Amino acid sequence: MSSPLIAGLRAQLGGPRDGALLRFSLGSALLGEGQAAEAADALQQAVNFDPAYSAAWKLLGKARLALDDRAGAADAWRQGIEAAQRHGDKQAEKEMAVFLRRLSKED
Repeated sequence: MSSPLIAGLRAQLGGPRDGALLRFSLGSALLGEGQAAEAADALQQAVNFDPAYSAAWKLLGKARLALDDRAGAADAWRQGIEAAQRHGDKQAEKEMAVFLRRLSKED
C-alpha cells in the first residue's frame, strides 16, 4: 500500500517538476516504506537526471544493499564517491567510503 506522500510524488512524475530531486524524494520515501526495488528504480532515475547527485548515489547503494545486490551497492557508492569528489562533497564521500569498507569486511 502506498502512502499519501508516495502517491503525491508519483503524481508529479513526467510533469514540469520531474527531475533528480523528485526522483530522489520518491526513492527515499519508497525505501522508508520497505519498497527497496521500487526505491532503487527511482534512485537510478535520479542519478540519470543528475550524475553529480551524491546523496542519490548514497541512497541508491543502500537500496541495492537492501535487495542483497552487494555488487550493485558497491558500484553505486564508488560512483557516488567520484561524484562527491568532483563537487567537494566531503561528508558524502566519507560516508560512502565507510559503507564500502564495511561491505568489503563482510565478504
